[in-house]
Amino acid sequence: MGDCVFCKIASGEITGMRIYEDGETLAFMDIAKDVDGHILVIPKKHFKNILDCGPEELGAVMETVRKVSLHLVKNCGYDGVNLLNASGESAGQSVPHFHIHVIPRKRDDRIDAWPKFAGAKEEMRKTFERLKM
Repeated sequence: MGDCVFCKIASGEITGMRIYEDGETLAFMDIAKDVDGHILVIPKKHFKNILDCGPEELGAVMETVRKVSLHLVKNCGYDGVNLLNASGESAGQSVPHFHIHVIPRKRDDRIDAWPKFAGAKEEMRKTFERLKM
C-alpha cells in the first residue's frame, strides 16, 4: 500500500532498525521509546490486521515472533516476552498493517504490559453459548 508506513519500512523506502528479516517477514525496532528492546514483527505483504492475514502469512509471522523471542531470551539477557496485538481500530490498532509487538521482559522490571479490564458484564455460560464455534 502506497501510504502504509510499515510497507515503506519493509520495502526499504523508510529506514528501520532491522532485527531480523526473511523473505516473508521483518522484525524491527519500534520507535515509541516506551520499553527497551520493543520490537515489531510484520508480514512484508500488506494485511490490515490478523483478520485479513492468510494462514501461511500468519504462520510465517508467528515463526519470526518465535525466533526473535528465543533470541531475546537465549542471547540478550531477557527472561521472557510479552506478545501484543490489536486488530481493528476498536481494539486500539493505530497502524493499519498487521503486526505483533514483542516486549522483552526481565524479572522485576516493573513493566505492566497486561491490560486492566473493568470486568465481564455477561454471565459466562451465556457468553460461551454465543461464542462457541
